[in-house]
Amino acid sequence: MVFRAGSKRNLFVYIEKAGGIPFRRTIMAKEWTLGEKNAGLKKETEHAVLVGLITPEVTETQAHEYMDELEFLAHTAGAETVKRFTQRLPHPEHRTFIGKGKVEEIQKYLERHEEVNMVIFDDDLSGKQTNNLEEALKVKIVDRSTLILDIFANRAQTAQAKTQVELAQMKYLLPRLRGLWTHLERQRGGIGMRGPGETQIETDRRLVQYRIKTLEEKLKDIDRQSQTQRKTRGELIRVALVGYTNVGKSTLMNLLSKSEVLAENKLFATLDTTVRKVVFGQMPFLLSDTVGFIRKLPHHLIESFKSTLDEVRESDILLHVVDVAHPQFEDHVRTVQQTLLELGAAEKPTLMVFNKMDLYRGRYFDDLLDQNTRKELEQDLRERLREAFGENIFISCHTKEGIEELRERMTRLIKEAYVVRYPHQVKSW
Repeated sequence: MVFRAGSKRNLFVYIEKAGGIPFRRTIMAKEWTLGEKNAGLKKETEHAVLVGLITPEVTETQAHEYMDELEFLAHTAGAETVKRFTQRLPHPEHRTFIGKGKVEEIQKYLERHEEVNMVIFDDDLSGKQTNNLEEALKVKIVDRSTLILDIFANRAQTAQAKTQVELAQMKYLLPRLRGLWTHLERQRGGIGMRGPGETQIETDRRLVQYRIKTLEEKLKDIDRQSQTQRKTRGELIRVALVGYTNVGKSTLMNLLSKSEVLAENKLFATLDTTVRKVVFGQMPFLLSDTVGFIRKLPHHLIESFKSTLDEVRESDILLHVVDVAHPQFEDHVRTVQQTLLELGAAEKPTLMVFNKMDLYRGRYFDDLLDQNTRKELEQDLRERLREAFGENIFISCHTKEGIEELRERMTRLIKEAYVVRYPHQVKSW
């Protein structure tokens, strides 16, 4: 199914069947393709500029951190960023999100750099704001949610993930339909001045709502199947890997389960939950790798992926993996903890796994430091993080440092979980 939305410059018509009845739809042309294997941004490299706001709620340092993350998102989606624009405002402008002067500054830059064909905003835009910006800048306008949804659309492999992505896209699009059809609305008020745009908006809104309902019913069916599958493995203790995106969960999954789960240095490399049976000695358990979290994750995306995250809610133990070498890793921890709280999984037994210690030493330890000083600094770090976030362990998936100690800690936690679940059974392990 092709579903596009955007500026009034390019209209197209296509035929689709809904409930067995063909109907004609006219939608604004942007760059979305849903439900197809090759969905998302074009495969060739696109050049983009990034735009962010510094508001009273967001400090300048935080704004630059968000822009760094936005650049990584753009890179993951296949775009190359060439420049950043930031503006300090008390609140976003209702017409163009940024001020008129900043729009003109970006416009002049785009005129001098014709290779740039996309502007990416670090926050969500309304349909009206997107239209106004496209009219002024004459390039494709993408906001943070659209970018994340595009990455998800490219990463989705299973029927469940594809359905969840399409549902999130539809929910994102629904409140923006009116802004997309402003060129067909009445120019003046009064009887006899109502144009066809209002009728088309209501038609499209009804069709999108119908599609959302259909997708939600489909997800319920898939979720029932998943629940049945989980019941068949209900006797085993379940351990779930959770954490911020791109912290090394899939790499750790491969080390612990000796499997070949996709692991690469990109955001949201894992979208579909992967479950493997693992045996430590003679003790079996289930290990699952889940989708990573991120700051400013669209709420409708969390809602759509709640059935996938059931694996987290129904797990017995959580391994919270953290990239300790990242400058903002403590913010990442809090983001994940807040998401777990929203999922109702914050009270589960959790072991904090601080990964990438080899990178941490390379970034923060001077070559002239002796071994004793290094050990003291690492011990101070462990104690500080234990006070802040609870029981922890430091590892490196790259060098396999701390993996054996992690296995021992996991073995102890899993045994305790088995004793709680089966208090009257004696286990040989």
